[in-house]
Amino acid sequence: MFSSDFLASCIKTALSRGGDYADVFVESGADALIVFDDGKVKSVSTGFVAGVGLRVITGRNYVYLYASDPTEERLRELASSMAEAVAAGGSGTMRALPPSPLEGGRHRVTRDPAGADLGMKIEILKRADAAARSAGQAISQVTATWWEKNQEVWVATSEGRFAHDERKRLRMPVVAVASRGDARETGQADSGKSLGLEIFDRYPPESIGAEAARVALVALDADYAPAGKLPVVIDKAFGGVIFHEACGHALEATSVADDASVFSGKLGQKIAHSAVTAIDDGTMPNEWGSASFDDEAHETRRNVLIKDGILESYLVDRLGQAKMGIPANGCGRRESYRFAPTSRMSNTYIAPGPHKLADLIASVDHGIYCAKMGGGSVDPATTDFNFAVREAYLIEGGRIGKAVKGASLIGKGSEILMGIEAVADDLDVAAGMCGSSSGSIPTNVGQPAILVRGLVVGGRA
Repeated sequence: MFSSDFLASCIKTALSRGGDYADVFVESGADALIVFDDGKVKSVSTGFVAGVGLRVITGRNYVYLYASDPTEERLRELASSMAEAVAAGGSGTMRALPPSPLEGGRHRVTRDPAGADLGMKIEILKRADAAARSAGQAISQVTATWWEKNQEVWVATSEGRFAHDERKRLRMPVVAVASRGDARETGQADSGKSLGLEIFDRYPPESIGAEAARVALVALDADYAPAGKLPVVIDKAFGGVIFHEACGHALEATSVADDASVFSGKLGQKIAHSAVTAIDDGTMPNEWGSASFDDEAHETRRNVLIKDGILESYLVDRLGQAKMGIPANGCGRRESYRFAPTSRMSNTYIAPGPHKLADLIASVDHGIYCAKMGGGSVDPATTDFNFAVREAYLIEGGRIGKAVKGASLIGKGSEILMGIEAVADDLDVAAGMCGSSSGSIPTNVGQPAILVRGLVVGGRA
């Protein structure tokens, strides 16, 4: 959309009256959302997004300006306005941008959904709906959603980086409701990748719909979970939401740099059981949270956060670098040009261990097996969390017993890290959306099955 020379000139103008660092972010893209509910199309919405954002960092502070009309004239105006806004302070330095820009394309799609027929997309939703309804007469409602995002970005910085990439993501969550008399339970299944229509070769619509219905039907026939402090086995994939929410956010420079995290100042210290290695990897091919580079034109990386229980690194963006003196490591992300970037997770997971899920189950005499996790709440300052469990079973004598519902997991992220005693070898990840100060962004959560001793389970006493 803009040449590197033009963006360089805008950055130079923005820094002409002060500032230590500047970057410019240009975005153009289209979104599509189709909701298929109660056997019919409920809504179809499409949108076009285009805009530009300009930021200058001075010391530990920054100024960010943005506009929804990304023209050369508008960007020049933003740059001049920025220079006025940061007039106080030291003068910025400008390095020449490299002649060969960093090009994306690491996560290519083979069947772009952007050009696909609307009728074909609706037919895929119908297939998921039909599979869910065929699971049993108790399935009373099904909602299948098509979520498609196509984003093209250009990023240039005063440190000599220039990057361009096209990012395409596709996701289809299905929610099924099972009813019997006054009882009503919900199940959900999902797929989300940086892929095109080829995603349905890996995750057929029928399998997504059937899984959502299965979870709802299991809950409909389940007894209420017991309450108390119990050993808990949390299954793979979306089970990683606890680490993401209760621990991952506390490892972002957004909180660490301002001493608002329980993990501030603890690099090199033991913060987890030695069985725990945790990684954030934005390079994973075609994964939901992946990209070729971040929104500050750093190439994405595989960052080892915790290794064998020892805190190895934080997730650091460019502002975090200015505050902490630790180099940025490819995690500066934002929802759109309307937000300044900040340190964010991408694909965050607990690494596989040596055990099998069956080994973890067999080691528990009386506890809970959490097959699927739901949503929850976390206090990022203290890591206190409370998460609902979508699908759970009792463990009795080392065997999975009857299904239970109404369970929740309560605790502190800093404590659950120490309580993870065993990690299985069945790593998987699951798509989600993560909200923070730079907006809502696609992130993967993940883990193998883990065993946590003495976790508080909320249920019926």
